[in-house]
Amino acid sequence: MSWFDKILPTGVRKQEGGSRSNVPEGLWTKCVKCEAVLYRPDVESNNDVCPKCDHHMRIGARRRLDIFLDKEDQEEIHADVEPVDRLKFRDKKRYRDRLTAAQKNTGEKDALVAMRGRLHGIDVVALAFEFNFHGGSMGYAVGEKFTRAANTALELGCPLVCFSASGGARMQEALISLMQMAKTSAVIERLKQAGVPYISVMTDPVYGGVSASLALLGDLNVAEPEARAGFAGPNIIEQTIRQKLPKGFQRSEFLLEHGAIDMIIHRNEMRDTITRVLAKLMGLPELIAASPSAEDDTAETSATPEKAENAEHSEQAVEEVASDAEVQPGEEQAAADADDKHDGAEDADDAAEKQEETAVEKPAQHASEKPRHRSKKSRKKDAK
Repeated sequence: MSWFDKILPTGVRKQEGGSRSNVPEGLWTKCVKCEAVLYRPDVESNNDVCPKCDHHMRIGARRRLDIFLDKEDQEEIHADVEPVDRLKFRDKKRYRDRLTAAQKNTGEKDALVAMRGRLHGIDVVALAFEFNFHGGSMGYAVGEKFTRAANTALELGCPLVCFSASGGARMQEALISLMQMAKTSAVIERLKQAGVPYISVMTDPVYGGVSASLALLGDLNVAEPEARAGFAGPNIIEQTIRQKLPKGFQRSEFLLEHGAIDMIIHRNEMRDTITRVLAKLMGLPELIAASPSAEDDTAETSATPEKAENAEHSEQAVEEVASDAEVQPGEEQAAADADDKHDGAEDADDAAEKQEETAVEKPAQHASEKPRHRSKKSRKKDAK
């Protein structure tokens, strides 16, 4: 009997002539944080969150939209937008060939997918970046699709939700890609003026031109746990300032602590939390019960202090955004003008009253008359 046969548990039989080909591909995966070997179906049932260390794994754009939106009524929009190699760019490889390879590997035309659907019954337009397509970089097609999706949300009057995961502007498109920053920022301002909510969700990672434009311009800016977000990477910053950066720099927890984002939402709680936010912003009835279920009670008892603090920040952010949304677009300026007019009228009334009191207190005197000096006894009598 070999040593391997000795360590086999009772009842387990060794298969003779077995081979690795009997194990299906992709059945097991490994967590990049805790390095635990995980059963793939278990990870997928947990929305691609590691059940051991709670690490949020990267997922594709369609997978993210599928777990976020209701299963029914999902419809892809603006799928006809495609990238264009206007500059005929070439480095080690032609840009056109890079696009073809990325489209073949991911099955997407570019790095952004837009869908129209429902979130617990609320009509929404949702977008998600495909990081495996050129690092989720933003070029003409990404900026154009985002703008068209925002205009669709504007026409329908429904909220816009965007999941960002990008390395920044696409260098192969040069100035054309940089112009998408202004383009997306302008359409977000139109949403704001029309009172249409825009929720920005930052996933790991968000850098460069995307973080400097559409990712941080939401009515509510949220992030997944431990997501990295910033303009330049930490290595570049350290080389520039020649200083050691603090631990956790540019992580979502660091950004929340310093006020750069509003809240951190666990992926398994993303649907319910954003639904509650949208219900408050749009004045809809509470669609998700505020009181936690039995499972939530169990989860809360085992929650870490860090999760409890994130939940507290989340509730505060929801209340702040809801209070800001009570003033509709255009009403804020009108209210300010009305206050200015009211204050001006009150100032004029106060000045008139003071003038009348002064006229009553001072006796009318002829210009040629001198004031009569009264004796000390007369003044005492008047005082009595």
